[in-house]
Amino acid sequence: MLDPVSDMLTRIRNAGMARHKTTTLPHSKLKVKIASILKDEGYISDFTEEGEGVKKILNLELKYDDKFSFAIKKMKRVSKSGCRVYSGVKDIPKINQGLGITILSTSKGIITDKEARQLSVGGELLCEIW
Repeated sequence: MLDPVSDMLTRIRNAGMARHKTTTLPHSKLKVKIASILKDEGYISDFTEEGEGVKKILNLELKYDDKFSFAIKKMKRVSKSGCRVYSGVKDIPKINQGLGITILSTSKGIITDKEARQLSVGGELLCEIW
């Protein structure tokens, strides 16, 4: 697997389109932090870590509304392995007029665009979600 973030987003997108309640993916610290942000922002219900060592997996419980429509409308990987995209604090884009989020990798860790503006840090734009 060359790009674990793209793999994570694709698995979430596919599970949402198929209306699955949960999806599983290989564990990593980066994926756990992204899942934590998605839970805090209300895009997924919950996540759990299972197993030990190399066989550790991450289970995500997806979130739907009353009409069983997936909570995440669009997900886009911004910075790719072949073309990294960096942004200063003043240039961080607002997604869907502030209704979506951008997840960044900064010197302060993996954070959302709102937190980056508060902390006045820029970084690598990982993905956009709305």
